[in-house]
Amino acid sequence: MVIKQFYAELGKLFYAISAIDNWITEKEKNKIFEIVKNELVPNELKIDRYGTDLAFFTQIEFEFLDEEGSDSLSAFESFIDFIQEHHTALDEDSIRTCIRLSKKISKSYRGTNKKEYELIEKLKVVLSQSFLDKEKLIK
Repeated sequence: MVIKQFYAELGKLFYAISAIDNWITEKEKNKIFEIVKNELVPNELKIDRYGTDLAFFTQIEFEFLDEEGSDSLSAFESFIDFIQEHHTALDEDSIRTCIRLSKKISKSYRGTNKKEYELIEKLKVVLSQSFLDKEKLIK
């Protein structure tokens, strides 16, 4: 199921953004949980076979990576690989959401730092390459 996988990969992106500086603050975690609860869940109508809203897989994946102390760049690369493989299954709103929410997370603790900024810029480049006809969406 591509939608469920998208949300899990989005959790990896959020982890990568928040952990790129080797430190995840409570403010960043709280911002991610707030985003899932207030922005992703209300917009996702699909549930898994247990009745879990698919958007919660963003938080589930983030928490797993955080508990494991995973490498942020590996998480980012996983998200990029997913995007490149499934770009035809994503719509304009999904593209905008990835960038907009990444920026929100990076700003949640003392503003966006250099490493977060560079990662978001790399995300924009990849999205523009994957969605050439939608380049205007990621500026």
